[in-house]
Order: sequence, then structure tokens, then C-alpha cells
Amino acid sequence: MKNLRYAWSPYIKYGKKLQTEENSVVYHQGSEGRGFFFLSSGGIKITLLSQEGVERTVNYVPEGMLFGEHGARKENYLTSAITTCPSVIYHFSDEALITICTEHPEAACIFTNSLIYKFRILAEIISFLNSPVEQQMAHYLLKLINENGSFSIDQTSFARYIGTSRITVNKILNKWKNQKLIRLSNRTIDILDINHLKNIRDSGATHISNLDILMLTM
Repeated sequence: MKNLRYAWSPYIKYGKKLQTEENSVVYHQGSEGRGFFFLSSGGIKITLLSQEGVERTVNYVPEGMLFGEHGARKENYLTSAITTCPSVIYHFSDEALITICTEHPEAACIFTNSLIYKFRILAEIISFLNSPVEQQMAHYLLKLINENGSFSIDQTSFARYIGTSRITVNKILNKWKNQKLIRLSNRTIDILDINHLKNIRDSGATHISNLDILMLTM
């Protein structure tokens, strides 16, 4: 999935440009689909509300990626999408998708691969459900940095991403800071020892192979 970023860029002229403020809801979980979106600049977090009413952040969309593909053909959205900062996004209706794929047949493959990648993210989340929190944190931190470069996130948001408490996240981050694995400054986490974090990620009660396949590259 390394070739997905910006692959949709040639087709943004078919979409409707939207400029949004921070904390704007792009679509709600359960609402009727009205097409899908492309993140040109800014930030989007994808959240999932469980049947018990617990909300968890399941992904941060890197710039240059599609999101909300499950809203095509008027299918209900499976998640919610919310901006994390002022963003520029493009909305594509079902009619626009048909036009794009008719005039540019290769676009159908890009759309399908993007959808497959989202299912891989779901598989990733399921795989980590019973893993030690430190292993999960190492993986998701590596994923955020790998896909977004220097990534700004507060500890409360990171805790929601992992599905644990802020206290637990704070404890582990400070442990890594003392071990000189990371550097904390403002809301930014910088990785100082990527190999050590990969060792943590690959250890623990659950063995998950080929984790780097689940990551995009810049």
C-alpha cells in the first residue's frame, strides 16, 4: 500500500473543494453515505463508537489519502471523520466516481486498494486488542511518525487512539523519555531510537508478523 499517497491527486478536479475548521465533522457514523473524500492538507481523525457507547480513535488520515470510501453508493458510514486542524478536503459523489473511473480506468484500482488498506487497518486493530499496552503504543507511534513525519498529538488523544487511559500513556512515555527512546516537546513526540521501539513493538504476548506492511510511506 506504499503507492497510495497522493495517487488520487490527478482526479481532485472532479471533486468539490471544502475548507474546514478544526473539529469540523466531515461525516457521522451511521449516517447515509454521500460519497467519499480526499485529504489535500490538514488532519483528519477517524473515530468508532462501540455499542457500549465508547468512542475510540482508530486512524489518523495522512495527507494525500482517501477516506470515507465506505460511504460510496449511499452505504452508511461505518465511522466518523473529524478534522484535527484547519483542513482542505475534496468531496467526491457517486456520480463523480463513475465519471472518474470511466475517463480514467486506472482510478478504479486506486479506489479499491485504498478500501483494502482500510480493512487492513481494521485487522491491525483487532490483532492488537489483547496485546500489552506498551507494545500497542510502540506500534501506533511508529505508524504515526512513519506516515505523517513529525506528528503533533496530545496524550489524551493518544490514549484514545490506543484505547487506554491517559495515566497509562503518560507513564510509558516518560519511561521511554528516561530511556532516551523519545523526546517530548509541547505536543510533539520525536523518536530517538527507532530500532528499540520496533523491538518493543515486535515483543509482547501477541506476535504479529509483517507489521510494516500496514504502514504507508511518505
